Amino acid sequence: MSEELLYAKGNILVRRAILDPGESSAWHIDTCDRLTVILSGDRIAIEFRESGETHEFDVHPGRVDWDEPTSEEHRAINVGQCRYEEVVTFFLSKSAQDPQPKTGQEV
Repeated sequence: MSEELLYAKGNILVRRAILDPGESSAWHIDTCDRLTVILSGDRIAIEFRESGETHEFDVHPGRVDWDEPTSEEHRAINVGQCRYEEVVTFFLSKSAQDPQPKTGQEV
């Protein structure tokens, strides 16, 4: 997975994330509201560490999603056939906040 900081000012942080097919993000939680815009991809999964559940869904360029904070540890997995790329705007509670702190051990 690769991530690139695109913009940060005050309580706004914008980041691009890329997952190649089969690649996953680090285990993390989400500490703030965020707006995600999909730039490329066709299918993504969210795996939850504690329950072991995995939710898969189709995505497409231009899809926009609003998500709220969650303390449930999870990771994203690109289960599609092409590169998944997103740009996420994080609405931080405070300017130094980590919007997606990494947790636990990698598997």
